[in-house]
Amino acid sequence: MMMDSGEKRLNELGYKQELRREMTLFKTLAISFSTMTLFTGITPLFGSSLQYAGPASLVWGWVVVSFFTWFVGIAMSEICSSFPTTGSLYFWAAHLAGPKWGPFASWCCAWLETIGLVAGIGTQAFAGSQVLQSIILLSTGTNKDGGYLTPKWLFLCMYIGLTIIWAVLNTFALEVIAYIDIISIWWQVVGGTVIVIMLPLVSLTTQSASYVFTHFEKAPEITGITSSAYAVVLSLLVSQYSLYGYDAAAHLTEETRGADKNGPIAILSSIGIISVFGWAYILALTFSIQDPKYLYDPSNETAGTFVPAQILYDAFYGRYQSGTGAIILLFIIWGSFFFGGLSITTSAARVVYALSRDGGVPFSSVWRKVHPTRKVPANAVWLCAAICILLGLPILKVNVVFTAITSIATIGWVGGYAVPIFARMVMKEENFKPGPFYLGKARRPICFVAFVWICYTCSVFLLPTLYPISWDTFNYAPVAVGIFLTLIMLWWVLDARRWFKGPVRNIDQVSDHDDIDVHQNDAINGHVRMRSGVHNGL
Repeated sequence: MMMDSGEKRLNELGYKQELRREMTLFKTLAISFSTMTLFTGITPLFGSSLQYAGPASLVWGWVVVSFFTWFVGIAMSEICSSFPTTGSLYFWAAHLAGPKWGPFASWCCAWLETIGLVAGIGTQAFAGSQVLQSIILLSTGTNKDGGYLTPKWLFLCMYIGLTIIWAVLNTFALEVIAYIDIISIWWQVVGGTVIVIMLPLVSLTTQSASYVFTHFEKAPEITGITSSAYAVVLSLLVSQYSLYGYDAAAHLTEETRGADKNGPIAILSSIGIISVFGWAYILALTFSIQDPKYLYDPSNETAGTFVPAQILYDAFYGRYQSGTGAIILLFIIWGSFFFGGLSITTSAARVVYALSRDGGVPFSSVWRKVHPTRKVPANAVWLCAAICILLGLPILKVNVVFTAITSIATIGWVGGYAVPIFARMVMKEENFKPGPFYLGKARRPICFVAFVWICYTCSVFLLPTLYPISWDTFNYAPVAVGIFLTLIMLWWVLDARRWFKGPVRNIDQVSDHDDIDVHQNDAINGHVRMRSGVHNGL
């Protein structure tokens, strides 16, 4: 049987095929799209972004962020086409940075990506619980009519429950996840179309186009922010948080047929679909607002806790004197969070597995084990779930947990993109073996714009989001990320730099006629069998 082009390239890079290569382009696109998701980024941050600077900044902010996201996606697609491996970002960083800087670049990228993905599971679990909280409240009579607003302990139980369900599902064969994600893509496309069309039609009144596209309004009495520029920067956070995750296709390239072609297609298709549908969703919500001030009133039907839920309720109750339609649409949105968390868990486990395969995680020998029959990294799945649950425990005491987890996820996940893109930008072109998707001379300007945009995105997620700064309003992300990066750098300086050499080849010999790029493999030559018990047990 003829060897798949992705498997051939994997062997050239020094890895044998261990995972099942059964994913089609559509299945890979489904998982990638499900990781980005239509609702999960926009829904939880819509209310705060609207409050910072009004509708115009929110609406046009999505267009601006989408534009720059294409640069990042195109740069990553070229690299993915050349390196179709499960390790994806950190593998790319190791090879692109060369023998001298490859191990360090790989180390930084791998850990940024790992913490970003694990925190990403937490963002889905938290926001999914938030939607479920609104469904329960509206189903039991609304905040005004004695409805049940779940307390913090029950909210935490929902958070943990979602995380465990995703872990259980991810211990089955990947085909199960792939089929669920096919349901997911149709769920979001059909459900999203229904919401985008139905919501403005149901609303008794809609906002004018001038309000949606041109109205700018700060709320310094609530946010404490008086600077217009600062308010606009913060209003863009919803878009920056929503428009990433397309690298999920790269994590599954060892399980995808023709990954050197289908990986880039899945990445760019995901960005295209989410850019269009996301903007339509934002417009539908914004046009359907009945009373902007009432959305944040703690005495309203949703207790002022969730602006999109209030918009949906106002539309359906105003038309039918019933909130049933809002509950149904909220369930569609909740399904999006469920599918998104499931896909991110899949991606997170693949990265932990790949890093463990290369000896870069404490007790690597445990986390790199693949289930003998299902061929999935089950131990890595449960490690990710356990860390995610620990991240959510402060829900019981701290009110800004979602802000912190969101910032950590975005900084880690998007920050991981920056390392291989920067390396690709500065490396010598003769050292790069292009895949079917190749940028040629355009790669430097595209990579430069992508890198600068990523640096900007990571920076703004470290900013305070409310003033005056207090224990209740403090953005804990800089502290959490700072501590994490300090520990990782100390580990590197004191120990890891002596033994971590980046991706470890698991093919001993490659025949002379195999097409190997010597320059790209220099970073790992001589380290083929770094599998000592000391390193595996770190």
